Amino acid sequence: MSASETDPVRLDIQAFIRNGRHAEGVAPLARFTRLAEDLESSADPQPVRWSAAGRSLPVTGGEPESWLRLHVEAVLPLTCQRCLGPVDVPVVIDRDFRFVATEEQALAEDDDTDDELLVLSREFNLLDLIEDELILDLPAVPRHDVCPVPVRLSVEDADFAQAEAEQPHPFAGLAALRGRKDSGS
Repeated sequence: MSASETDPVRLDIQAFIRNGRHAEGVAPLARFTRLAEDLESSADPQPVRWSAAGRSLPVTGGEPESWLRLHVEAVLPLTCQRCLGPVDVPVVIDRDFRFVATEEQALAEDDDTDDELLVLSREFNLLDLIEDELILDLPAVPRHDVCPVPVRLSVEDADFAQAEAEQPHPFAGLAALRGRKDSGS
């Protein structure tokens, strides 16, 4: 087995699939820089655990199809949108990807299939695919099931309310003018 068949950053995906290889690993959350932009800073981030398996499936009257099974487990530190505190969101991804020879083939087949299509390459970056899938699986509204602190449901500020009460009503001047006009006629 060559290093390019197991290096997740420069994976010879065609050889990996053809030889039915399996790889697994652990990557620090900090390695996924695009994902980190959406994460809460965490004192103790948990690593991302992943595994990938390649397989060729025979096709009647054609070339075998190349498939990659990806499994990813991570705990993503996000910001709860209810209490604005940190919340750890577990994410589990199990997806199959079918590889095609060219970008044109992927575009041509994309409308007619539900398969996740990727293009074969000599130096496929499996960790970039893992990062893409984690980004796609980010919850739209992360939140605790039950927030650890009481949620403040009011945005009113006592100083703001007092300042607002002290300001004259913007139409008070118009009412005074109107009152003078009505009494002068």
